[in-house]
Amino acid sequence: MAWIDEVRERARARLEQARKGAAPPPFFDESTATATPVVMVDASPRDEDGLPRPIRVAGAWAWRIVLFFAVGWLLLQVIARLDVVLIPVIVAVLLAAMFQPVAAWLRTRGMGRSPSAALVLITALIVVFGGLGLIVNTVVSQVDTLSTQVGDGVGQVQDWLARGPLHISQDQINDAIAQAQNAITANRGALTSGALTTATTIGEVATGFFLTLFTLFFFLRDGDQIWRFVCRLLPRAARVPTARAGHYSWHTLVSYVHATVLVAFVDAIGIGIGLFALRVPLALPLAALVFLGAFIPVVGATVSGAVACLVALVTVGPVKALILLGVVIAVQQLEGHVLQPLIMGRAVALHPLAVILAIAAGVVLAGIVGGLIAVPLLAVVNTAVRYLFAHPDGEPTPDREPPGTHDPGEDDEHSTAKLDDPAAPPPASTSLEQPA
Repeated sequence: MAWIDEVRERARARLEQARKGAAPPPFFDESTATATPVVMVDASPRDEDGLPRPIRVAGAWAWRIVLFFAVGWLLLQVIARLDVVLIPVIVAVLLAAMFQPVAAWLRTRGMGRSPSAALVLITALIVVFGGLGLIVNTVVSQVDTLSTQVGDGVGQVQDWLARGPLHISQDQINDAIAQAQNAITANRGALTSGALTTATTIGEVATGFFLTLFTLFFFLRDGDQIWRFVCRLLPRAARVPTARAGHYSWHTLVSYVHATVLVAFVDAIGIGIGLFALRVPLALPLAALVFLGAFIPVVGATVSGAVACLVALVTVGPVKALILLGVVIAVQQLEGHVLQPLIMGRAVALHPLAVILAIAAGVVLAGIVGGLIAVPLLAVVNTAVRYLFAHPDGEPTPDREPPGTHDPGEDDEHSTAKLDDPAAPPPASTSLEQPA
C-alpha cells in the first residue's frame, strides 16, 4: 500500500538523520495538519534482571516441565480414585479388540448390531465359565493326591539338599523351616486383616465384572459410532486427523491382541504337553496359568513357567522338574526367536527395551493390570504419534497400512496387511469435516 511505503521512507529519513547527529523530523499527520514528535525506542536485545539468555531459556523450560509433571501427577491421582471404573473399561477395550472382528463378520452376514454383539458376548461367557469349571473340577479331584505328592516331594527335596552337591545339613533345613513358620506366625495379624477385606474385594470384583460386560456389549455394538461422537467434540480442524489416527491405532490394537492370544496359546500348548507327559499334578490349571501369563510380554510366560517348575519340584521330584525346566526354556526360545518376530512383529514394532520399561512402569503404577495394558497402550500411542507426525492433515497412508506395525528399516514392499478387510473397523468418515 502507498501509505505503508510513505511511512517506511519517512522512517528511513529519520534514521539517516539520527546517524548524522541531526534531530529527527517530526511525523506530519496530513489529516490533522499537526506535527507529532517521534519517540525513538531502543529495541536492542538486553538481558532481563542481569541474567544471561541461556539461564532465562532454561528457567522458561523448567516451569513448563514442572507444570507437565504436575498435570501428570494429578491425572494419576484421578485414575487411582477411579480405578474401579477405569480398569473394567480398559479390560472391555482389550476384549472388544479381540471380539470385534467376529461381530463385524456376523454383521456382514446380515445379523443386526445388537444380536451380533449379544451372540459374541454370550459365546465368550460360555467358553470362559466352561474353562473355569473344568479347571476347578480338576483341582478338586486332585486335592488328595496332590497333598500326598507334595509331602513326598518336600521329603525328596530335603534329601537332595542334604545329600546333593550343596551338602546342607538337616539342622540347617529344619532351622529354615522353623524361621518360615515363625514369619507366618508373626504376620498373622496382617494375614487376618487381609482376610477381613476379602468381602470388599469380592464386591469390587463383582462390580467390575458386570461393568466390563455392559461396556463390552456397547463397544461391540456401537464402537465406531462412539468414536465418531468423541471426534465431533474436538475442534473442526482436528476431527479428521484424530479420527484416522484412532482408526489406525485401533487396527494396531486388534492385531496386537490377536497375536498375543496366538502366542499365549502356543506357550500353553507346549508347556502343557510337558506337564501332562511328566504327570505333574494340576497340569491343566498350570497350562491355563501359562496362557494368562503370556499376555504380559517377556516376563509373564517366564514367571508362570517358573511356577509350573516349582510345582513339579515339590510333587514329582527334582529330576522331572529339571526336565520341565528344559521344556519351558525350549518353548520360550521358540516364542522369542520365531513366534514373536513372525507374529507379534507384524502387529507392533517396539524395541525390546521399550517393552521392558513399559511393563516395569505399568507394574509400579498399577500392579498386574498396569503390566497387562502397558505394552498395548504403548503400541497404540506409537501408531497414533507416527501417523499424526507423517500426516498432520489426516490423509490416509499410501498403502492404507497403520504406521508403526513394522520396523522403520523394513522395506515397504513387504507390507501386505491392508485395512480393506471387512472385519476391520470402518475408516474415519469424512462427515467429521462437517459441523456437528
